[in-house]
Amino acid sequence: MANNILKGKRGIIFGALNNQSIAWKVAEMAHEEGAEFVLTNAPIAMRMGEIKVLAEKTNSEIIPADATSEEDLDNLIEKSMEILGGKIDFILHSIGMSPNVRKGKHYTDINYKFYNQTLDVSAGSLHKVLATAMKKDAINDWGSVVALTYIAAQRIFPDYGDMADAKSLLESITRSFGYHYGIKKKVRVNTISQSPTVTTAGQGIKGFTEFINFSEQMSPLGNASAEACAAYCISMFSDYTKYVTMQNLFHDGGFSNTGVTQEVIEKFGDE
Repeated sequence: MANNILKGKRGIIFGALNNQSIAWKVAEMAHEEGAEFVLTNAPIAMRMGEIKVLAEKTNSEIIPADATSEEDLDNLIEKSMEILGGKIDFILHSIGMSPNVRKGKHYTDINYKFYNQTLDVSAGSLHKVLATAMKKDAINDWGSVVALTYIAAQRIFPDYGDMADAKSLLESITRSFGYHYGIKKKVRVNTISQSPTVTTAGQGIKGFTEFINFSEQMSPLGNASAEACAAYCISMFSDYTKYVTMQNLFHDGGFSNTGVTQEVIEKFGDE
């Protein structure tokens, strides 16, 4: 049940592709909670996805933007403020892509041109978004920026490939930019480390189905759903979390702090 905790707030949501996307769920929930926002994604992703359906459902406008292009981001933030009638209060960065993972390249034998793309799209884009917003003074004091990450930034998951490096960089940018933006404008910047989730991007990782089952058995509360992650993002956009910044927040049912569960131990017992 909605409580209007984002009433009067304005934002930009990156990365909604289809109704499996966490960004899609965030947009639906933000709308229910009273927020107004602009939707954006890379032009190629928009051709593949169903973002127009989401825009109609949430009474939102769409501005195509390549998040690695400073020119596109400049245009996105300028137009968003025009459409929404002023500065914004929140940004969701839900962007991640690895050509190496898509093409099945092993981490020890990657294409370095692809590697640079992975880092730029999945992490450098956050720096560019924040830098552009800061230059334009586009975010209100006590605004909130949330980027989605994964525990592979801290631990090895072999098939996650160079995306693990990108998530590590993403979390570092969050801390560094979070400090500077906090000092300057009281803007808070955080990452949410979500359980493995059935999305279009997630399903592109080798062994994903097996791993999501393992994670379910290793998490005391089970895997967090996309809807639950959206609710967490909404709480981070709200005024209830005004003093949370520069954090990597695990939203994974306890997976990140669990060494092993009895259910997993029993799978290795005598037959």
